[in-house]
Amino acid sequence: MLLLRPLTRRTVGVKLSARGLSSSLRLSQVQPQQQQPIAFVFDIDGVLMQTKNPILPHAPMVLSHLKDHNIPFVLLTNGGGQTEQARVDFLNSALSPSVSEADVGDDSDSTKLLHTSQLIQSHTPMKNLVDKYKRVLVIGGLDPQARDVALSYGFKEVIRPIDIVRATPNVWPYTRYTQHELTHHSLSATESKIETEPIDAVLVFNDPRDMGTDLQVTIDALCSDKGLFGTRRNSGASSPSVPIIWSNMDLLWSTGYPIPRFGQGAFRISTRELYKRLNDGKELEDTVLGKPWPVSYAFAEWVLGKEWRRINGSAQKGSKGIVPGLGVRPKEQLFKKVYMVGDNPESDILGGNDYGWETILVRTGVYKDGDFERNPKLARPTLGVFDNVWEGVSAALKANNIK
Repeated sequence: MLLLRPLTRRTVGVKLSARGLSSSLRLSQVQPQQQQPIAFVFDIDGVLMQTKNPILPHAPMVLSHLKDHNIPFVLLTNGGGQTEQARVDFLNSALSPSVSEADVGDDSDSTKLLHTSQLIQSHTPMKNLVDKYKRVLVIGGLDPQARDVALSYGFKEVIRPIDIVRATPNVWPYTRYTQHELTHHSLSATESKIETEPIDAVLVFNDPRDMGTDLQVTIDALCSDKGLFGTRRNSGASSPSVPIIWSNMDLLWSTGYPIPRFGQGAFRISTRELYKRLNDGKELEDTVLGKPWPVSYAFAEWVLGKEWRRINGSAQKGSKGIVPGLGVRPKEQLFKKVYMVGDNPESDILGGNDYGWETILVRTGVYKDGDFERNPKLARPTLGVFDNVWEGVSAALKANNIK
């Protein structure tokens, strides 16, 4: 498999794209006078959920216990494709069956396990790019939800593959879109301006739902003449015509099927290989967010700090919830220890270790006993491997003398 090792804690900067989207990943030396002893960051799929099914009884037990004891926690997932509010509403319903339909969407309800501010999806950090790119092609996820996500972040013009298929049906003759979807979920050719207006960037929000269409459209954008569809520049450049930013590089993820399934990483491998073959063997320059990359852990650290302040009644008013810049780590360290709880050694554990956090690996997802023997290079958790999230968190609390 293709695995790009993330930057380590010794790295002083992280390059985010070929067009200068860069920012410093700075380690903090500023210590507050009083630190919160412990905090947690949870993956979702394979740790708290199996696709749409909660891992019972451990997932709700853990979140309820931490909430009741005012121990800060956030969710950091490589999943996405819908708004943060919609995902949190679903998780609250799944993990707290007592939540009524009238409470859904009411983020102020103190009885809920989760608030929208506690969820970081793989594409959540992309809201920091709204001032850099105006017209974006968003790949992956369902229609019309994925477009709604990008618009909610503040992007001015959001183009989807379904818009391109509607405007130019021959772009991919094997598309899976139905006539109903093309009519109700796409922009008209007049609205999308596919043949007259170039795009500024390709943002891969989530796993493709139609791999053939999405591959063709993505390659068309990367090899176009300055981002205009239906054109083709001269081949042979590592830098694509427009930048492409991936929300994660997970090759596999846990769906509840006995064998892990392909994720966005498989789409990235395919795109990179096709680009290489069409550009005289040149490797595609691209940007990867999500776990295990440190940019997402830095984002999570900012969000975790805001959650700590919310619990303590010191949340800053007027904040839009956007960090100062992608990859910028908070100067003030609010926690003595942060535990990353995950099921995937190659994303959750690798990224947590390299960022300097403690890590907990559970057996309810991608990881299976014997994986370390089959692949000794896999990242190992600092605290250990546990049967479920409850046992892992309980061990962390015990290690820090917290009941």
